[in-house]
Amino acid sequence: MSLRADDYTLFALPPGFALDRAALEQRWKQLQRLAHPDRHAAQGAAAQRLALQWSVRINEAYQRLKDPLKRGAYWCELQGQSVGAHDNTAMPATFLVQQMQWREALAEAGSAADLSPLQAELEAERAQRLAALQTAIDVQHDARAAAQQVRALLFIERFEQQLHERLDRY
Repeated sequence: MSLRADDYTLFALPPGFALDRAALEQRWKQLQRLAHPDRHAAQGAAAQRLALQWSVRINEAYQRLKDPLKRGAYWCELQGQSVGAHDNTAMPATFLVQQMQWREALAEAGSAADLSPLQAELEAERAQRLAALQTAIDVQHDARAAAQQVRALLFIERFEQQLHERLDRY
């Protein structure tokens, strides 16, 4: 196994969006046991450093694969499609209008109860976008459409953080 292997190869999983969380977890534990630096103590400092590099690489891959949004972005990158979250903010007009409505609802809310419908709407939109991301990746194999869903989900995630910060103030 190479440190340069992609995350899916490292975890012996087929590249895609849907994955078996139990298999991911089991493989992560197995890889961590194999790479643990203490296991290589008798082989010297160089072997321990390599084992530490492996351990870091395994943890990074695990964190990326277990998070649906990171997994979707990673899959897009493997297909040569940059998500471009920082420099590509182009979204359909309907989503832009929806964003403005959400921001207005957040600004106008006077209590936590006022934010409850907005929170429910965001959760529903997030679920719908995740389903669309899975379809774009696993059914259509369309990295461009997947990248657009990832960008929308990134916005939703940031907006949910703002919503929770606001809820914490009430």
